[in-house]
Amino acid sequence: MNVDDLTFDMQNPRMAEFDHGTDEASVIKLLWESMDVRELVQSIAASGYFPHEPLIVACEKGRNVVIEGNRRLAAVKLLLNRQLALDHDWEVPNLKAAALKELRQLPIIESTRKDAWRFLGFKHVNGPAKWSSYAKAKYIADVHREYDIPLSQIAEQIGDRHKTAQRLFRGLMVIEQAEKAKVFDRNDRFNPRFAFSHIYTGLEGDGISKFLGIADSSAESKSPVPKGKLTELKELCLWLYGSKSKKIEPVVKKQAPNLWELNSVLQNREALASLRDNGDLVAATELTRSRTEVFEEALLRAKRELTRARSFLTEGYDNSEDLLRIAGSVAELADDVYSEMERKRSPGRRARLTEEN
Repeated sequence: MNVDDLTFDMQNPRMAEFDHGTDEASVIKLLWESMDVRELVQSIAASGYFPHEPLIVACEKGRNVVIEGNRRLAAVKLLLNRQLALDHDWEVPNLKAAALKELRQLPIIESTRKDAWRFLGFKHVNGPAKWSSYAKAKYIADVHREYDIPLSQIAEQIGDRHKTAQRLFRGLMVIEQAEKAKVFDRNDRFNPRFAFSHIYTGLEGDGISKFLGIADSSAESKSPVPKGKLTELKELCLWLYGSKSKKIEPVVKKQAPNLWELNSVLQNREALASLRDNGDLVAATELTRSRTEVFEEALLRAKRELTRARSFLTEGYDNSEDLLRIAGSVAELADDVYSEMERKRSPGRRARLTEEN
């Protein structure tokens, strides 16, 4: 089919997690910047378009929509119209007329979304060309709602043996419920990238799931969070994603270990109160741990830092009196800590113990 007769799929789950325009130039820009179209451009320019990789096309409302192969279509369109690339200073090879002529007609398979969902699901949800977790969830939800197919059947068809489909669906339903209840706005998140995996993974933790009173993933509920827990849902979304308008950063910077630290905090009343008061996940997490564990870790950390400082002393110390006073304060603190530890361990002992004796 002629490339000019093919259009991009605006319902593509992979594009749904990004803000973009609906015109062709905006879609190509998104695909180039976020989905590695550059590599496809170089590959097709060097070797041509592989005929054994046809696009899957659905005829919808008189348009030939590419439901599988949008990145390849973008690469070909850029090679055929280098001006699109030049407008953005993208490097696109200048092909000879014969090569361009071959690219004007691409192999396709005509299908419908309903007929193609099993193949697309296997390839992108559980197969070799995996989408992001959000794109997977969006696709599973679309198939489930559009064709009334149970999640268990979707999981079976795509070779999912770990209830991934159910967990992804539940995560998306929680986000959609939060947005419908106006306790969360995805577009107001602090970071540019929407870390959907935070929510769908976090819901597997006892602390987060009990905090929300959430339904089990097998329930297939469209509103998994009880109405009485919407305030908690608002809090959780703020901790996971922050707020750009309020200039609040998320407390979960990285999924590991921050997500599981948050999960532990939500199971401890004192730690939860601390997090609500000051938004400090590190301080709240310390309240979930034994005092012995925190003390030992702090002592070992202090030793490591002092050892590091000593290794730089010869070349790093410039005879500053201020630094000498700081070292004196550190020594006094160390003496105080040691004296108190010694008193607690053996009140009658006077000789100082070290690691060497």
